[in-house]
Amino acid sequence: MLLLPRPELDSATSFKLGVTSDTDFSALQGLISQGRLNDALESLRQLPAEVQGSDYGLYLIAVCQRHSGDLTSAEISLLSLISQASSYGRAFQELGHLYRSTGRLQEALGAYATACHLNPALRASWTGQQLILREFAQSERLAQVDEKLNWLQSLPPILIAAIDQLYENKLVKAEELCRRFLQKFPKHIDAILLLAQIAVRHGVLEEAEFLLESAVAFEPSHKQARIEYIQVLSKRQRYAHAVEEAQDLYLNEPYNPQLQSLYAIQCMQLGDFQTALEMFDRILIKVPNDPVTHVSRGHALKTGGRTQEAILSYKKACEVQPMHCESWYALANLKTYNFSPHEIKKMEEIEKNPHLAGQDRVYLQFALGKAFEDMKKYEQSFIHYQKGNAAKKTQIQYRAEGTSGECEEQIRACNPNLFNVDRGCMAPDPIFIVGLPRAGSTLLEQILSSHSMVDGTLELPNVLSLSGRLRRQGKKSGTDYPFNLESLSPEELSSLGEEYIRDTRIHRKSAPFFIDKMPNNFRHIGLIKLMLPKAKIIDARREAMACCFSGYKQLFAEGQLFSYDLRDIARYYNDYVRLMDHWDKVIPGYVLRVQHEEVVEDLSGQVHRILDFCGLPFEDSCLEFYKTERNVRTPSSEQVRQPIYNSAVDHWKNYELWLEPVREILSQGESV
Repeated sequence: MLLLPRPELDSATSFKLGVTSDTDFSALQGLISQGRLNDALESLRQLPAEVQGSDYGLYLIAVCQRHSGDLTSAEISLLSLISQASSYGRAFQELGHLYRSTGRLQEALGAYATACHLNPALRASWTGQQLILREFAQSERLAQVDEKLNWLQSLPPILIAAIDQLYENKLVKAEELCRRFLQKFPKHIDAILLLAQIAVRHGVLEEAEFLLESAVAFEPSHKQARIEYIQVLSKRQRYAHAVEEAQDLYLNEPYNPQLQSLYAIQCMQLGDFQTALEMFDRILIKVPNDPVTHVSRGHALKTGGRTQEAILSYKKACEVQPMHCESWYALANLKTYNFSPHEIKKMEEIEKNPHLAGQDRVYLQFALGKAFEDMKKYEQSFIHYQKGNAAKKTQIQYRAEGTSGECEEQIRACNPNLFNVDRGCMAPDPIFIVGLPRAGSTLLEQILSSHSMVDGTLELPNVLSLSGRLRRQGKKSGTDYPFNLESLSPEELSSLGEEYIRDTRIHRKSAPFFIDKMPNNFRHIGLIKLMLPKAKIIDARREAMACCFSGYKQLFAEGQLFSYDLRDIARYYNDYVRLMDHWDKVIPGYVLRVQHEEVVEDLSGQVHRILDFCGLPFEDSCLEFYKTERNVRTPSSEQVRQPIYNSAVDHWKNYELWLEPVREILSQGESV
């Protein structure tokens, strides 16, 4: 049976998630169920301010106010709750009840739909939609809601409870419920899918793949199982397999837009942009106003360097559905696009919409941050970046202490004696670029991949996957990773290195060397040295304040959980520097540090230095990297298609007034 990691939450994180202790609210829930609403409100107001202001505290206050008939106060409480927790499904459900009771049916329908999107276990919201859609005679949408509600009602209560816990971000409880059910019914498809979703949330993708592969084997015709299996294959960057599975599913229903889109996205991941674009165009003939497809099509065009066409596609998505805020953020994330005054006004109007929820609110705040940054209105810009980061942080679980502990374990386990003899696979092919995101790694990748002997690839997950496997083996053996590195035989290390070379082959073309740009690999340089002693590692370093702020104002597609809080990102930077200093001591000369500011100042000198380190002859194309035509999938894709410039080096100083928490934490690192 799958055993997932169980991260513990500190009290501050718990309140953010609305997960206060049961003793705070159990008596109140009893009063509400008895109809003693005034007593419940009075008891709520006697609780500490931070408890009253927690997600669940505000929710209970609003429930009491609505049932007492104080609808104005209830709406104020709910909108306040939504402003601080835009992903809290129960808040939108309660808002739907309120609007429906006052005859505001269209608003109620929107609130219920948002609630179901944020937490599909909320049966009252599905039922609320059902009743309103019948009154509106919207048969097509009603059929979709009926199907969802019938599925939900067919599930055992314990699985409904597990779904609820999952979407309330209570992953440990969700896992416990799901595992308990699977012990009795090990082939229940919905339970397997749910456990796989929990594994994905934990980042344990290998187990998620195993679960979904099992579900597909148990029931090959289960469409949702196959879709989720493909999505996990893609997350693990097993793109060839994902494309095969997606194509097979699509060919079974060639006119299904969902399956067409799934296949197109997998083709895009494999670099087949022509097929992806043809498929997106086919979808848009059938559903011309689908914003998701317009955005996906824009991503394909952007990655291939067709920027102006990408802009038109993103703008079309903004036009057909302004509340689909990924399209606004996609424009901002081009880095080179400037919003018009009309577009900024439109985004500000959307921001005021109380029904803007979840990730859409996050996307919009980051887009507005970029818009005001371009206008040099830095205070307004920072406010929006701050709101976006705060909203994103409520959706994730991250503890800085965990990262610090992992770095300390690497320092303790990886001593000089561990590296006194070269073992492992002697292939010289990989060039790893490590560091923090937004530190200039994409520029270094573009420079190196402009060389005739080097293939650029992606941020490959293979090292992280291998380290995860060693971590799980360590749990079973009693010697945790990375301390179990010492016990690995030369044959085992060679096998790990050969597996890395074999599994990354799909991302390469014909060059003898290739780049792996996964920044987080800096935490596993000891493993890399042991299994691939002839590999090259480049540390992309950027001035601390600039690097931390650049990460803070970037909304990453996934991962980089430390980047949504100024103190967390500064602490992460300190851990990174401390660990890189350790690698320099125990394996001197294995890592080349390249300072971004020095590359900007002296491109030619640094290019010669990098090529010498990699054992590559000089080629002029590396200085003219911006002319190299290749697919670039990082946020810097448009920037590296331009000649080098220095305007961003000190850009963080425009925000210096609000970055004191970063400076404070960084200064602590300097004294370590």
